[in-house]
Order: sequence, then structure tokens, then C-alpha cells
Amino acid sequence: MKHLLILLIAMLPLSIQAQDIVGTDAYTWRGDSIVQGPFKAWAVDEHHIRSTYSAQPHFYMPINKSWRQKNDISQYPQLKSPHRLMTAIYNMGLDEMVNAVEPDTTLRTGKEWAGVWTRDVSYSIILSMAYMQPLASEISLRKKVNANGRIIQDTGSGGAWPVSSDRMIWAVAAWELYKVTGNREWLEFAYPVIKASLEDDFLVTHVEGGLVKGETSFIDWREQSYPRWMQTADIYQSEALSTSVVHAIALDVLSKMASCLKKNKEGKAFAKKAEELRQHINEQLWMEDKGYYAMYNYGRKNNILNPRAETLGLALSILYDIAPQERQVRISESNPTTPYGPAIFYPQISDMPAYHNNALWPWVGAMWTLANAKVGNEQGVLEGIGALYRPAALFCTNKENFNLDNGDIATELNSSNMLWCLSGNIALIQKMLFGIYLADENHLEFRNFIPRALEGHYRLENFRYHDALLNINVNGAGNRIASFKLDGKVTEPVIAADLKGSHEIDISMEYAALYDHELRVNHCGNRKAPLTPIARMEEGRLCWNPIEYIGHYVVLRDGQRIAETRQTSYPTDILGEYQVIGVAGDGTESFASEPLSNQPTVYYEMPDEKSVATSPELCNAPSGAFEGFHGAGFAEVDHNTAPINISVEVQEAGDYALSLVYANGNGPVNTENKCAIRTISVDGKKQGIVVMPHRGSGNWFDWGRTNTLRTHLSAGRHTVTIDYRPENENMNLRTNHALVDRLVVTKL
Repeated sequence: MKHLLILLIAMLPLSIQAQDIVGTDAYTWRGDSIVQGPFKAWAVDEHHIRSTYSAQPHFYMPINKSWRQKNDISQYPQLKSPHRLMTAIYNMGLDEMVNAVEPDTTLRTGKEWAGVWTRDVSYSIILSMAYMQPLASEISLRKKVNANGRIIQDTGSGGAWPVSSDRMIWAVAAWELYKVTGNREWLEFAYPVIKASLEDDFLVTHVEGGLVKGETSFIDWREQSYPRWMQTADIYQSEALSTSVVHAIALDVLSKMASCLKKNKEGKAFAKKAEELRQHINEQLWMEDKGYYAMYNYGRKNNILNPRAETLGLALSILYDIAPQERQVRISESNPTTPYGPAIFYPQISDMPAYHNNALWPWVGAMWTLANAKVGNEQGVLEGIGALYRPAALFCTNKENFNLDNGDIATELNSSNMLWCLSGNIALIQKMLFGIYLADENHLEFRNFIPRALEGHYRLENFRYHDALLNINVNGAGNRIASFKLDGKVTEPVIAADLKGSHEIDISMEYAALYDHELRVNHCGNRKAPLTPIARMEEGRLCWNPIEYIGHYVVLRDGQRIAETRQTSYPTDILGEYQVIGVAGDGTESFASEPLSNQPTVYYEMPDEKSVATSPELCNAPSGAFEGFHGAGFAEVDHNTAPINISVEVQEAGDYALSLVYANGNGPVNTENKCAIRTISVDGKKQGIVVMPHRGSGNWFDWGRTNTLRTHLSAGRHTVTIDYRPENENMNLRTNHALVDRLVVTKL
């Protein structure tokens, strides 16, 4: 009997390890293993993971079958947990973090992505690098400030800023770093950089009474998340949830920094702007029927909502209280979740390969998991952890992204050792299980969340907070701290920044009923949206191609839904801007078609047109490079060219749309940073900004349209002025150059 008892005791940990922790229709986390169909990954020990996974045949990137710790990680916080796989994945994050620190003490983006990228490093710092790598974080952030003292927008669609405009995430990372270090010199450096960058954005990307223009944060391959007809100028005119949320958080950060620097008047002004933007997000993007915010609005003269769910924007809206509390709960229960985890956005674009489309990115999944923990959604937390642990274990590295059809790495691009993905895995342990929350520059708070399936004893040794080394013990499971002890004494779960030396913290967890029901997860298949209709105007009707398996079509005029039909045409006997949306039988909607207008339009040629460009950028252009323009030629604009004044005759008072026909061959559509920017005025009064993004390297014969500006004009003659102002400077600083063919004036 004695020997049987010893055997049973010896077998007890194994029986615990063999329990299912989380499972979906795609995979199961069972004990120290991840099982997905015929494939299995398991922790050999806390420093070694093995996998039997085989990737899609003929995929060009290799698959890791094993991870074994290579670097010395003893100087970093050490995890002890009852789950060997959890500890191994955490250690793999630390191991790959060491790989990510370059010889110049900057943070490398990924194995296949050299250098420092503004958004990548900033999100990584927010997740965990601020306290894991404070010196490398600071050096990396400093590297992303240009000679003009502005935050650098990484190269992107149409020539970077302001088509891409999420650079203000740098401000959030800078504040996170300050909360870690309390370094006054860093605060004094960061504050004017953020302020100057935001002041430019107020003039170029912030919409008065509205949101922030520009591309969805980090989703910077335009064809992966926007309809094919949208040009990069159209993307600038769109207003995205995540980018608007980032700006609202940055404004709040700037307000807090101002208060720390005793700039109280400025602090109050920025706090007011932050609250105004928060209100606009809640008023203009919330979809009550869906329980979450729209991904972005888009169009030309009339913007409409893209009703897709976008996980990063939704997570940030919860984590930073952009959404009111009741909406935070609804978002956690409503955001569609696939068997492999939360999509970048949902539903997918059916005729587009996987990368941002049809993909899970683990760091976004980490943000979403932390958001679920904040509102107390236990099932959402469990599935969120599983969505990160499945690929980390099966691929034995922190990969970039995963195809949501099969969980594979067969996407357009994929890198191992991705900085923000390893930062997300570290954050799940430190910020969620151990509850580490940097409240401000003076205090560390504890806000633990441990699901019932992960109940047990956890220990994190040697977590550095200022001059203190903390050994943190957490026992049990729950969403509320039942007991908090510092060196054996019961106290509030707060640590002051002036604490010094080594200390023991003991936390006991318990469950509290937060809501009238247990929060749910919105499980769904990996749904694809119908193809976007291709429309045309034909003999007084809007006509479009039929789409297979469609339920019906919705016709829009001036952004408003005016009809439903099963036909493939609709009369356009009323003046306006028309579009059509395809709706599948299950209610899933396509993108709206390209806006087409039957409104009166007048084109104005540029004064003093030339058919040959004379700028340094084009002095060596081959003959015949400039084709397709109208009239005698075009006007060339650069930093030092004089303002262009165009005389416009308006027959009838009313609202009008202004835009330019332009060419910009200074760079490719998808990268570099030479987007041309100009200010438009009417009779000396500023109307707004037009952007002239890249249309392809050397494509000086490819003429496109800028974004449109709406204005009210009285009957009679007006002067429209195109000029360059200091706030129009782009990220390149040297080339801000384009050709302008015509001014377009449309009666609305």
C-alpha cells in the first residue's frame, strides 16, 4: 500500500500535465503539448521545444523542427510555472529577444527584417521591451526621429506620411519607457518631438470635428486591406479606427508629459483634444448592431463605413479606455474569432492571398488577449493564449503571421524571431499572469488575471523595477487579488518607484462575479466577403458585373443606401455619386464599388503650363517620359516653386469638391517616402491638404487624382491657390515634388 501511494503521488503531476487547457476546432493545448491534426509540438524541458510540423508543400521558407536555448538569459526575469510548455515558450521569447539586440544596441525587427521600424519597435516597447530592454528601447526610439525633430513615419503606401499616419504610436512607447525609467532627460527630449509631430498632424491628418486620416495602423500593404479601386490618395482620405485610436492615446500621453514638465496649460489643451477625438471615435465608428467599431470609413466625395472588425484597433480601444466600459465588454464578446485565433480583420478579402488579409499576427493576438483580461473574459483569455502558444510551439520560433485557413506560415512574407511577436509572448506572462502594470512614473500596480484552467503556483524571479528586484509569487486563479503581501506584510497591490533592494511579493487570487453572465467568445468560421462589384455608368444607369453566390445588391448614392436589388443595374436619374455593394446570402457584405459620379464637373488647366519638366529629379528623364497630360502641359511643384493661382468661374452658389490631376513618379506605390503634399486655398482662405502619392517609379505618364476637398463657393469668380507650407514637409525632407495637370471642380 505504501509503494502504491508513492506511485500515485509520483504520477499526479503527469495527470495534471495531461489535462486539456484549451482547445478549438483547429488545435488542442494538452499538458505540455500542442496537437493540431497529425502534428504535435511539446516541451522536452524548459529550454527545449520539439515539433513534428510539416509546412505546405513547396513553400519557400524553412520550418524549425526544434528550439533549444542558445543565449544566456539568466539576467532576465525567470519564470517558474506548473506548465513546462508555458515556461519553455517564455524562455524562447527571452532567447530570441537576446538575438534581437543588435551590436549598436538597437532592437532588430525580425530575422528577415533588419533595422528599426517605428511601429514595430513602438508596439514591442509597449508590450514588454520598455522594462526588458530599456536602453535598447531608448536608442531605438531616438533613431526614429528625423533632422526636423519629428517622428519618422516608416516608408509605406504611396510614399509614407501622410498616407500612412500611425507614427504617433512612438509617443505611447516613449511614455511607457519613461514610466519604467523615470528619466527626466528622456521626458524632456520626447515631449517636443511628440508635440511638433502632432502639431503637423493637426494641420494635415486630423479632421476638424472628425477622425484621423490615413492608413490603418501597421496594415501597410494597401491591396491587403482596401478595395482594389482605392488609390493611395483615397487611403489618405479614409479614416481608420486603429490610427485614430493611436492619435487619441498619443494626445493623452502628451497631456501627461506636459503635466510632469509643469506645462499645465498645454497639458489641459492636449487632454481636451484627446477627449474630443475619443468622442468622435465613439460617435462615428461604433456599430451598435455588431457590437464593435468599424475598421475605417472610405470613399471619395462621400465616406462610408467598412463594417469589418479590426482586432488591433478594438484591443487598443479597450486597453486605453477609448471605449466606455459597457462597450469594452461588448467588443470582447463580439469580435469574430476563428479556430486559430483573432484575425487581423474579419471577414477576409476572398481574392487576396494571406499576409495582413486572412492572417493571425501573434503580437496583435497578445494585445487582444490582454484586452480580454482587462474586461474579465476568461474564455477569450484562454483562447488568446492558445492562439499564441500553438504557432510558437509548432514552428519553434516567434513567427510573423499565420494563414487562418490552416494555421500555416504559407503567407506572402514571414520572418522568424519577430520582435513584436516575442514581446507579446513575454507580455502575456508578465503583464497578465503576474499582473505587472506601470500605472505612472511613480508606481507599479498589480492587475493579475489567471484563468481557472491555469490555476496553480507561479513565480517570477528578479523582475527589476527601478532600484528594486522583485520576486513575485502568484497562487490560485481568478480575476481579483484576494491577498497581497510585500515581504510578508499585507498591503495594497502597489509598489512605489523609490523601493530599493530585493523583495518578496505574494499574491493570492480569487474569482469575483463581474457581470450577470460569463463572458463569451464570438466563434466563427474564417468567413470570406464577396468580391467587390466593378461598376460603370451606361446610358443613365449604374451597371455592374454579376457576382456568383450573391444574395442581393445594395445601391448607394452620396454614401446613403437607397435601394436593394437582385438586378445588375440601377437608374441614375438623380445627380450624385453612386456605388454598389454585393451581399452574400449570409449577410456578409463586399466592399463598395468605385464611386462614379454624374455630377457637373469642370476641369481647369494650370497657368504657364510646360510640356518638359526642369527639376533636378527629372532633368535626366528620357524623351517621351511625360505623356497623357491635357492642354499645353503641366505645372511642376517642388519646395521652392511659386504658388499656383487658378481662376475659377462658378455659375451657381453651392457645395463643390476640389481635387487635382497629378503625376508622381518619384517612387513605387508600396514603399519609400516622397509623397508630395500641398495646401489648397480659395480666395486666400485655407481649404485643406491634398496629397500626391507615388504612382510608380518613373511613371510620369500615369496621371491620378488627389483626395477631394469639400467647400462652399458663391456664384462668381474665385482664385484657387496651390502652395507649399512648412506643415507640408514629408518624411524625405529633400524631395516633395510632383507634376500637376488640372484642377477638378465638381458641383455636389
